[in-house]
Amino acid sequence: MEKRLVPWNEFGRLTVELVRKVKASGIRFDVVIGIARGGLPISMVIADRLSVPLDFINIKSYKGPGLKIPAKIFDVLYVDVRGKSVLVVDDTVDTGETLLLVSEHLIKNRGASSVQIASLFVKPWAKVKPNFYVKEVDYWIVFPWELRESDMEEYESKSI
Repeated sequence: MEKRLVPWNEFGRLTVELVRKVKASGIRFDVVIGIARGGLPISMVIADRLSVPLDFINIKSYKGPGLKIPAKIFDVLYVDVRGKSVLVVDDTVDTGETLLLVSEHLIKNRGASSVQIASLFVKPWAKVKPNFYVKEVDYWIVFPWELRESDMEEYESKSI
């Protein structure tokens, strides 16, 4: 699968665009939950711009393109989401299975009244489309925090 780098400046621009879409919806969220690790920086910006509490949840469902492992949720939420409107944030929706699991967990096990999803990217084959997203892509996204020095040359001409 083709890979493309999202440089830091483009990551910032895309995150601001996602914030604008969330705000334009007029929906009032009580809390933002970022999915570790890709959703962390995006969720921090969104929660700050919406002036709502922020928390994080970790779920492991794959190790790389096409390499599936069983999903496991690591929930150490400090913010009580019971009865609240929650915005779950991740960097990319690939299959959508991660977001289905997290959304179901927040409603059934944590008592959230509603859950909506925001993501920078969504794949065309995703089972679930985020309520808010910036771009649909059919390639593997490499985020700036995933880059190792040895990979930098490979992506110099393949930025989005």
